[in-house]
Amino acid sequence: MAKTALVTGILGQDGPYLAKFLLGKGYKVYGMVRRYSNPNFDNLDFLGITKKVEYVEGDMTDESSLITNIKNIQPDEVYNLAAQSFVGGSWHQAKLTTEINALGVLYLLNAIKLFSPTTKFYQASTSEMFGLGNTNGYQDENTCFHPRSPYGISKVYAYWTTVNFRESYGLFTCNGILFNHESPIRGIQFVTRKITDGVAKIKKGLADKLYLGNLEAKRDWGFAGDYVEAMHLMLQQEKPGDYVVGTGESHSVQEFVELAFKYVGLDNWRNYVVTDPRYKRPAEIHELKAKTDKVKKILGWQPKMPFEELVKTMVEADLKRYEH
Repeated sequence: MAKTALVTGILGQDGPYLAKFLLGKGYKVYGMVRRYSNPNFDNLDFLGITKKVEYVEGDMTDESSLITNIKNIQPDEVYNLAAQSFVGGSWHQAKLTTEINALGVLYLLNAIKLFSPTTKFYQASTSEMFGLGNTNGYQDENTCFHPRSPYGISKVYAYWTTVNFRESYGLFTCNGILFNHESPIRGIQFVTRKITDGVAKIKKGLADKLYLGNLEAKRDWGFAGDYVEAMHLMLQQEKPGDYVVGTGESHSVQEFVELAFKYVGLDNWRNYVVTDPRYKRPAEIHELKAKTDKVKKILGWQPKMPFEELVKTMVEADLKRYEH
């Protein structure tokens, strides 16, 4: 009998990649979506799987809808990818960010505990929880959290709630502490996609400037399609646990910019990029870099797509979008 998985956040970036991966393994995939008058399935369309997923209505801020879905589906696995995931936006919508990212996880875990206790649960945690936390230039599973945004704070609450339900109630719950991961379907508000989209517009003559914030920030960037495999592997182990997932390399925003412009034959990127104070955050994280010994040793997972190929893939996809 085919396994069933419920994926929240199915319309985002990771949801479609995970759904495609699970479908390839024979899963029946349920995707939870909020009630929209006109839901946007573009990301699922991009991967060609829109009609292969069964959609159910639900909202992370509405506990009754989560209970209904858990009771009706009785999923083997739940992947909680739903979040207000834009760090910059969390400063302006701190309450909403907390309700979705923190309390929503509590509601979902309560539903599993009460109505489907054998369900395995994956929580999408984030490197933004570490903030200023540092272990010799890296962050791993033992690094202290010191979040620097309402987003990071909400995710720390969700992380410890996931651990608490594992330790208190014996549920199979895992945290995947994923470092930055990107793709051609990354949201346009995120800096990587903002760069590749802006470069494509400039190359096509649709814009002449790209407005960015802090170019010196360094992040550990990988490909979302690789990272969803780690999510799945976590729920296939004998015992639940928490894992840092990343590449172990860090690159600055400026490096990303340089590669993107170079790929389209515009070597002097400084002619096009304007630093805009509007995009500076009240508190910055200067560098994040994953120490991935545990995920490699226990799950046997390693990233496949290198940084340069990731930038190229995203630029190519945005160039193609402007050909139509």
